[in-house]
This record gives sequence, structure tokens and C-alpha cells, in this order.
Amino acid sequence: MESFLFQASVFLLAAVIAVPIASRLGLGSVLGYLLAGIIIGPVLGLMAGDASEIQHFAEFGVVMMLFLIGLELDPRALWAMRMRLIGLGGLQIGLSAVLLFYGASYFGMSTPVAMAIGLIFSLSSTAIVLQTLSEKGLMQTAGGRSTFSVLLSQDIAVIPMLAFLPLLSVADLSRFGLEPIDEHHSMSLVEGLPGWGVTLVTLGAVGGIVLAGIYLTRPLFKFIHSANLREMYTAFALLIVIGIAFLMTLVGLSPALGTFLAGVVLANSEFRHELESDIEPFKGLLLGLFFITVGAGINFSLLFAQPFTLLGLTLAVMLIKGTVLFAIGLIFKLRKRDHWLFTLGLAQAGEFGFVLIAFSQQQRILPPIIAEKLLLIVALSMLITPLFFILYDLLSKRMKETQADDRADEIDEQASVIIAGVGRFGQVVNRMVQLAGKNTVVLDTNLEAIELMRKFGFKGFLGDPTRPELLRAAGIMDASVLVVAIDNRASAISLVAYARRLRPDLHIVARAYDRVHTYELYRAGANDIVREMFDGSLRAGRYVLENAGLSEFEAHQHEKAFFKLDRYALRELAVLWDPEKDVTENEAFMERAHELNAELETAIGEELSHTSNEKITPSER
Repeated sequence: MESFLFQASVFLLAAVIAVPIASRLGLGSVLGYLLAGIIIGPVLGLMAGDASEIQHFAEFGVVMMLFLIGLELDPRALWAMRMRLIGLGGLQIGLSAVLLFYGASYFGMSTPVAMAIGLIFSLSSTAIVLQTLSEKGLMQTAGGRSTFSVLLSQDIAVIPMLAFLPLLSVADLSRFGLEPIDEHHSMSLVEGLPGWGVTLVTLGAVGGIVLAGIYLTRPLFKFIHSANLREMYTAFALLIVIGIAFLMTLVGLSPALGTFLAGVVLANSEFRHELESDIEPFKGLLLGLFFITVGAGINFSLLFAQPFTLLGLTLAVMLIKGTVLFAIGLIFKLRKRDHWLFTLGLAQAGEFGFVLIAFSQQQRILPPIIAEKLLLIVALSMLITPLFFILYDLLSKRMKETQADDRADEIDEQASVIIAGVGRFGQVVNRMVQLAGKNTVVLDTNLEAIELMRKFGFKGFLGDPTRPELLRAAGIMDASVLVVAIDNRASAISLVAYARRLRPDLHIVARAYDRVHTYELYRAGANDIVREMFDGSLRAGRYVLENAGLSEFEAHQHEKAFFKLDRYALRELAVLWDPEKDVTENEAFMERAHELNAELETAIGEELSHTSNEKITPSER
């Protein structure tokens, strides 16, 4: 008991010290956890036992992470990703495995060993990459989505890899001067079964997970709800993850893939958010523990004995994978930043490499000395990965493309109303139009705003609305209305001017920051211009009048008259406004402004008793 408490204290102390420091230095939490593991393991020797034993427990962090990823994926979205899963993921795994196989063969490895090495190193680190992409807000970029597609393909590919590796088994390891490894038979539902029996049991387990997720989850949640105890929800969420992981282990499948499948099945469940909130804290802690054990498990004695060889092999593996990824990025036409994110983010070996190495040893494919070196190469590549993300950040800053250009979504919808900008102004317009039964296409460069829309069930696309190709993809050539509600004043003017040139018949509604911006938008070709604060100011003025002696009717009539006359005056001044001059130096403008102000005072009284609109034109609101 004392040993456990000591070990837990050491792990937590190392994490709370190293991770905040690494994050402040811009290194990311993953590198912080890895460094914490190195410090408490190889450096200070505070690991009470074998790091691999703790690592088996910590791998549940990866399992929980994939469960949460599955919860975020609608099955229809997964089906829509099939081309990326097969194209991007299949090419990456296949080409990487083949090149790494030839590389291992070049160094004298036998065909079975070389093939195992190729498969092991073809996988990347789901835990490190997804954690880093989430921290940096890159998950919704084109590069982030492509990276996720490859990681998902790799997680799925673990199953056929585990099925294929026993075919490479080497019965006699005497040429390595080693005795065969005694196999340890754990609990299994498929041990000793013929091939068709293994297949039936495996398919039955997968089918059982799907059916249970569809038909048992709802009644079980209702049963737990009757207890009215918050901790029961947490216990049930953990039971789902651990139970499915155990079942997958019994049939020889990847626990991570089983929980991912369960997450996908439950993605449309009304209990999805409850499950997410219950699992998230455990996922974060266990993932951190996993990274610490990776750092603590690095064999520095072997590294110091062959530093150049092992570091060289690690960099060679990352270079081969990086070359494959770069070529695939070219084939799939990824843009600059997305291309580099895709290339640098997936160049490492992954946590499933530890699983495949142990399995290969058990199947008598890899001798211990080679397995130990492979484990070290996997760990070193994972340790280097955060530095690759730092390199990506540096490259990204040097590129001249705008962030929105790199992050633009693929627009697969068109509508009669296009809304450019979905801040506090655009989102109200969007909701009002959609509630009236009209379809909209929303474009915005703000990732957080788009993600928030999606959480509330409204679809939006990440991208710069001023880009011609995005406007055309959104249906600008057939749209009836364009709403310009972007924050950047110059971009708004540019967008209005471009849309007017492209579509002289298009009705453009634009938001203006102030009166000068209104004049600029009028010159650019907007039909209806809404001053950002004008309507709110009118309402405030009406409330003042209601509480200063006027009746509600009188205050409303005064507000209405002021609105009409101010709109008329604004149009008159917009014709005289000269962007090359300050308004105070524009004599014609200033003279007309004084005249209109005098007319306004006179006309207000008349408008209160007459509702004539003879001089009012509905051109600016």
C-alpha cells in the first residue's frame, strides 16, 4: 500500500510540475508528460516497478480517448469519410509498410522480421497527435481532418495486422542464439477454436456491441436514473468502456477499436453528452499517465551504448514516413499549412507499436534484443513528435497564406441566402431566416464560432468569405441574397464590391460599423445597410422618452419619424461623401449635413402628425 501511494504521489507531482512548465514554454502537454516520465524514471530512478506494467493500465487513456472520438462521430459522417479512410489512410499504411520493410531488409533482417517492423512503424500515435491537434485548435482544419482520417484508418488496420502477424511466426529462433519464448495464455474466447469459429465469435462480439448500444443503453440509463445518484452515471460510463475493452481482449481484437465502435453507435444517443462529461476526466489523467510511462520506459543504457545508431534509425523511420505523407499530401492537393501539418504530425511511430511489438515477441517473430531496440525507437519518435509540431508552428508563421485559407472547409451545400460572418450579428440573422423556412450557407473565418454553431445544431463552414472560389462553392451565382456581416471593415467593403461586380442583380445586405463605413458600403454596391448600433440606440432613446413624460404611442411615433428621416439624410450624404477627403474638409458634404440637420428638426414635428413617405426611400436601414 505504501509503495502504491508513493508511486502515485511521484507521478502526480511530476505531472503538475513538468506539464505547466512545458505548456508555458510552448512545448505542449504531451512533451511535458514525456519529460516528467524521463525525470522520474531513467534520471531519478523513482519507478518502483516495471514501467510496462503501469503502461498496460495507462493504455486505458487511449481506449477512452477513442470512445470519446466515436461519440463525436455520426455514423453517416463516418460513411462519408470512407474515401479518405481508404485513400489517405490506406495509402499511408501500405506505402509506409512497404518502404520500411525494404529498409529493414537492407539492414539484414529476415523477411518475417522486416515485415513485422514495416507494420509496426507504419502506425502513428493517435494519443499524441489528437491531443496536440485539440490543444492547438487544428482538428477542424483540412490538415487536421486528413490527419484524423489516417489515424482512424490505422486504428482499424490494427485488427488485420494482429491477424496477419501470427502467419510470420518463426518456430526456430536458434539463428539468433536465443531460446523460444514461452507463451502466456491469458483468458480467451477464441483459443483453440478453428478459423471459422474464431470468425463467428469475433463477429458475434462486434454485433453484440452494436445491438447493446442500440437497444440496452436507454433502459439501463433509465434504471440508473431511478437511483438518483450522480456517481452511478460515472460508474456506468466506466463499465461501458472497461467492459467492451475486456470483451475485445477476449476475442483477440483491439480494445481501442471496440470502444471506438461503441462510441459511434452511441453518437446519436440522448445520453452522449452525459457519457462525455463522465469519461473526460479519466481520459485526461490516464492519457497523461500513459505518456509518463512512455518516458519512464526509455532504456537510456541502450541509448547511450548506441546513441548515433538508434537516433539515426529513429530519424530514418520518421523521414521515410514523412516522405510518404508528403507525397500523399501532394496527391490529395493539401494546401501549404495543411500539407505540413499532415506530414510532420504523423511521421512518428505510435502507441499501438508497443502492442504489436509485444504481440510479435509472443508469436516468436521478434527476438528480445531487436524488440527492445524497436521499443526504444518508438518511444524516441514519440518524444520527438512535439518538436515536430513546434517546427510546424514556425513554418506556419512564415507562410503568407491567411489562416482562413488553410482552414477552409469543403463546402458541399448551396442555398439562396449566403451569410458571410456569424458573430453576434450574423447568428441572429441566420436563426431568423432559418426559422422562416429558408436555407442558408454560413461562412466564417472564426473556428470557435463555427464549432459553437455546430454544437447548437446549425451547420456552418469554416472559410474566408472573400475568397471567390468559396463564394462560388456556396452558390453565389444562384443566390438571391448575400448578407455581409464580417468584422473586418476593409474585407466587408471588398466582399460587397466583388459580389456586386459578379452579380449586378444580387441583393446585398451589409452590416456597417459606423456612418463612414455606411458610406463606403454604399459606394461598394450594398442594397441595404444596417448600422451596427443604430437600432439598439433607437430603442434606448424610445425608453428614455417613455420615462421622460411622453406616452408610449408618442415615443413610438417619434422613434419611427427619426428612423425614416435619418435614413433619408444618410443617403443624401452618401452621395456627397468623398473617401479622399476628411468629412470636415468636404465643403459640399458639411453644407448639406447642416441643412439636413435643420430639416430634421423641422420635419420631426411634421412627421409626428403626418405619415407621408414622399421623400423616404428604403435604401439604407
